[in-house]
Order: sequence, then structure tokens, then C-alpha cells
Amino acid sequence: MKSGFAGIESPAERPRRRAVACLIGCLLSASGAVAQTSAPAPNPSPAAPGAAAKSAGAPSQYLPNRFAGRAGMYYKSVWGIDMLTVKWTESGELVRFSWRVIDPEKARPLNDKKAVPSLEDPRAGVSLVVPVMEKVGQLRQSAPPEVGKAYWMTFSNVGRQVKRGDRVNVVIGAFRADNLVVD
Repeated sequence: MKSGFAGIESPAERPRRRAVACLIGCLLSASGAVAQTSAPAPNPSPAAPGAAAKSAGAPSQYLPNRFAGRAGMYYKSVWGIDMLTVKWTESGELVRFSWRVIDPEKARPLNDKKAVPSLEDPRAGVSLVVPVMEKVGQLRQSAPPEVGKAYWMTFSNVGRQVKRGDRVNVVIGAFRADNLVVD
């Protein structure tokens, strides 16, 4: 028996509600599985040209792991780093490359001051360098790497030739990361 307050149920109704909720969940998951395995029905009426492109295979904005699978395993096992990102600054005059250290010994070449870093954009046909400030020096971190810490370096993007969405390659001595997307 229900009381006069919404949301309060008697102990006798709880198992019944749970059973109904379980049944609905099972039906929804089963219908989703059937929908995934059945062949798509032909579209009898032609739709707008843009509507078909948006509904069929639209890319997701959710990127839980940028380097899933082999690429992520490669950077972790060979270079001792993960979470590689390339970001376009607000002004667009700088592009920031950053990474997190997992194994300091393997990641040491990325922080080596003697290694000359460059950011290559094949689309624009440019190779960006780390700028050197008169009083600060190179705009990069060169301290010995530590586990769990994030490190960065910036590249001069004078003329804003590298744009957001471009795929770039970062080269630091023997280290090379290809096809990184500029955020």
C-alpha cells in the first residue's frame, strides 16, 4: 500500500518494482543487441544530403584515451611516457607539447638539453622550433624526469601556420611521435 507521499513505497512493493525495472533493463539491452546485429533497412525516401552524413557514423567527441592499443603501449614501454598532448595557445603564436612520465630512465632523452626539438606539420609544410628567450632561455623543461610529473615544451608558431585540428609530428633527438592532433 502506498502512503500519501510521492516516492515512498511500502516494503511489499519494492521487490515488485525491482523485478519490473530488471525486466525493462533486460528488454532494452536485448533490443539494442538485436538492433546492432540486424541489417539496416533500405531508406525508401531520399533524405537531405547532410542528414545521412550526420546520422551514419558521426565521430564521437569523447576521447577517453588518445593512444589506445599499440600506440599507447609503445610510448609507455619504449619511452616511459603517456598522456601526450599538443595544444594551440589562445593567441595561436605558441604550440605546447606535453607528456607525463611513467619511467624516468626511459623518458630522460625528452628532457635532454642537447636534443634539438622540432614540431613538424606536413600539411603546412613547416617545422617549428622551441624559442629561446633572452633572460629565460629555451621555453621547455629540462629537469631530470620524475614519475607521475607532467613536462612540457612550447614551439614558436609565428604566422599561425599550424592550426587546431592539424596532425603534427614531434621530434626530440631519437624520440618521434607521429600524427598527434593539435587541440
